[in-house]
Amino acid sequence: MQRPRAYALSQCFTIPSFASPLSLSLSLSLSRSLERSREGASMAPSTENGEKLSPAEEHSRKAFGLAATDSSGHLSPFAFSRRNNGENDVTIKILFCGICHSDLHSIKNEWRNTIYPIVPGHEIAGLVTEVGSKVQKYKVGDKVGVGCMVNSCQSCNNCNQGFENYCPGMILTYNSIDKDGSVTYGGYSNMIVVNEKFVIKFPENLPLDKGAPLLCAGITVYSPMKYHGLNEPGKHLGVVGLGGLGHVAVKFGKAFGLKVTVISTSASKEKEAIERLGADAFLISKNPEQMQAAMGTMDGIIDTVSAPHSIPPLLALLKATGKMIMVGLPEKPLEIPAFSLVMGGKNLAGSCIGGIKDTQEMLDFAGKHGVTADIELISADYVNTAIERLVKADVRYRFVIDIANSLNSA
Repeated sequence: MQRPRAYALSQCFTIPSFASPLSLSLSLSLSRSLERSREGASMAPSTENGEKLSPAEEHSRKAFGLAATDSSGHLSPFAFSRRNNGENDVTIKILFCGICHSDLHSIKNEWRNTIYPIVPGHEIAGLVTEVGSKVQKYKVGDKVGVGCMVNSCQSCNNCNQGFENYCPGMILTYNSIDKDGSVTYGGYSNMIVVNEKFVIKFPENLPLDKGAPLLCAGITVYSPMKYHGLNEPGKHLGVVGLGGLGHVAVKFGKAFGLKVTVISTSASKEKEAIERLGADAFLISKNPEQMQAAMGTMDGIIDTVSAPHSIPPLLALLKATGKMIMVGLPEKPLEIPAFSLVMGGKNLAGSCIGGIKDTQEMLDFAGKHGVTADIELISADYVNTAIERLVKADVRYRFVIDIANSLNSA
């Protein structure tokens, strides 16, 4: 495997004018990662004739998966290597991997920070096959998962408070530069080696296939609900959008004992929201009468929508001092009149995934309360079709790849 060329990496940092907080964060994280890569290259082992070995050449563990090699986003078989299991590492045989909308953005370079070839996937579930000599939390055979990150600096203020997801040195599960200078590859693959601190243990009663999407979609909605007090029984939660994130937010909301109202542009989703997912009410955001009747009734709102949409009508649904948390990533800047916030002392916040401790807490909570994602299990050879359907929002609500039974060696 060829190491990505320097000029290709420099192109990653052309940040578009519509850059989302996440895309900007990822670009900055990648920039810092590249600094580590250059430092690692200067200290890399040499061959007998004095040539420096690239980090990828140092890795000897053969792996295979599905990778995109250009902005078409087409995924095809790809052979690569992982590092050997270190003393603090856990090696995982990947059984299932969810398909997140971030995967779509990344393989098509829509955030303009992609390093090709890219093996996506950060909703990983599988079994431990090897542990390092200093690993204490896991043993061979354990059911585990890996979410959106595989390392961080582990020493900054954010890390010390359990917010590794906001660490300036966060290393993403894919499309990032690891501490040894190698490119990280994700879960559309047969195995992965991860520092034990970034491995999540699955409760025994939580199915791996339906639990895998919780490692991204689940923690993305659970964390803001926890930190903004939207997990207290009896409170009224609005969920904007009923997709991969929204349907899980409804389930967590009901598990917390909340009154949950789904807010959507699609009237056709009302029956599913109430009868299948357990929502208490449904608002059509394009219906002025319904929105007027619901004004000032909600303690908080989780906005999961990434398409352009108007924010002030949603803020009007909040009670005084209510909170609206953005977890979706619209490409265009939001237009929010100050009066929408000032009148009523309302709060607008953002949230991006969650820390490792919170992710473990979320998965344990999901196991205890039976919270799982609604999935469509697919084979590896269906992935490109699934991506096409994802573009059209033609999935209820998460594709999950059956890696163990369908991914054949490249």
